[in-house]
Amino acid sequence: MSRKTFALLAVLILLAALSLAVGSRSVPPGEVMRAFTANDPANDLHLVVRELRLPRTLLGLAAGGALGLAGALMQAVTRNPLAEPGLLGVNAGAALAIVLGAMVFGLSAITQYIWFGILGAGLAGVAVFVLGRAHESGTDPVRLVLAGAGLSVALGAATSLLILNAGLGVLDIFRNWGAGGLAGRGLGVSLTMCMALACGGAVALLLAPALDALALGQDLGRALGLDPRRVWALACLAVMVLAGAATASAGPIAFVGLVAPHAARALTGPASARVLPLSAMIGAMLLLLADILGRVLVAPAEVAAGIVAALLGGPVFIHIVRRFRLARP
Repeated sequence: MSRKTFALLAVLILLAALSLAVGSRSVPPGEVMRAFTANDPANDLHLVVRELRLPRTLLGLAAGGALGLAGALMQAVTRNPLAEPGLLGVNAGAALAIVLGAMVFGLSAITQYIWFGILGAGLAGVAVFVLGRAHESGTDPVRLVLAGAGLSVALGAATSLLILNAGLGVLDIFRNWGAGGLAGRGLGVSLTMCMALACGGAVALLLAPALDALALGQDLGRALGLDPRRVWALACLAVMVLAGAATASAGPIAFVGLVAPHAARALTGPASARVLPLSAMIGAMLLLLADILGRVLVAPAEVAAGIVAALLGGPVFIHIVRRFRLARP
């Protein structure tokens, strides 16, 4: 393990510990440790750590890691430095599915409509992949990005139309989800997100050598024995699982999937085998940091992690663009 990776891991562990201890009610580090080593059900501080902050921290780690990993995959397969998970339409697809689930089936709990969000994100990704195909040469990066942008606009318009004609209950569900937050999701949602990260991450890491080969061009990739369409399909499947689950469970989180891969490449170079795991680590760090800041900036009230991530991500991304030269396709 390199020094940079070790330093990132140390910062990630520190942020996870802060996430367990910091909030509207601070918990001393000793009580955090005792909540796991000598849990006392009668101790309200232990209940806060185990029942509220542990699921929230796990979700921040898993959702942030998934968004960072999905962003690295998107930038690799599209060879577009501005690509991010939302380009596959997963945010718009998840939003429409959640609104439909709330309106048609009366779903009100996150543990219920998270599955609608994942399904909607997956279907939107499949639609973008089909629409983005160049029939003579397989899947084309430019066509994919344009198809994703067009479908996102169409799905967003449909979601807005439904919300305007929905009741206050549906509007409240969408408002809470749409802000992008980690609070109140529960351990079941966090574990589902962890499983999605494990599955999508395994596919992404297996694709790392193929992504490096395709970065040299589709013709050279074919000469090396690769099937670009198969690589594209598997990469898009991994992005749909990672970004779809993250969006459905935590809401639309901006900039994490965009900034994390650039920071990873600045630290370790262009090799996908190193960029992918570092992107996941940095994505988890960014989302946890955004969530922690959201708890303390206006305590005892909170600002949703998605709002803080957008405020942090914009200036950071501008700095990365100005500081580092981005590789052109």
